[in-house]
Amino acid sequence: MQRVTNCIVIDNGHVLLIKKPRRGWYAMPGGKMEQGESIKESVTREYWEETALKLKEPKLIGAFTFSIFDTDRITQEWMMFTFVSKAYDGELTDYCREGELEWVPIENIKNLPMAEGDRMIFDHVLASETMLYGAFSYTEEYKLLKARLDPSIS
Repeated sequence: MQRVTNCIVIDNGHVLLIKKPRRGWYAMPGGKMEQGESIKESVTREYWEETALKLKEPKLIGAFTFSIFDTDRITQEWMMFTFVSKAYDGELTDYCREGELEWVPIENIKNLPMAEGDRMIFDHVLASETMLYGAFSYTEEYKLLKARLDPSIS
């Protein structure tokens, strides 16, 4: 099972997002954990690799499982650990090999193309400081089939 970490950095009413070239969807900067890393070490390293920003005091805000289905058969599974931070050091890089980095006003996030599960995560994180747990099921084309969240989001 793959493990990934990412972080929602909030600064001056904006969130730093990455627009991935494959689908043109926006996502939180982050990536795959390396063997032996803690989740905090991973998010700090991954965020720096993509943005050149050093996270200060990232706080774990969500833990999620993802299952990708081909009809009724699971073809991929991974876990994602999402952090939030309101402080960082450094200057944003001009180039990221993973996609285009963009500071997006918080009120515009709901209008961006992204995975529906990510949209649910943003809804929670931008409205609450409580930990969110979840399980998402997607088709291989990343159409959301089912989401279970604790606490549930209305």
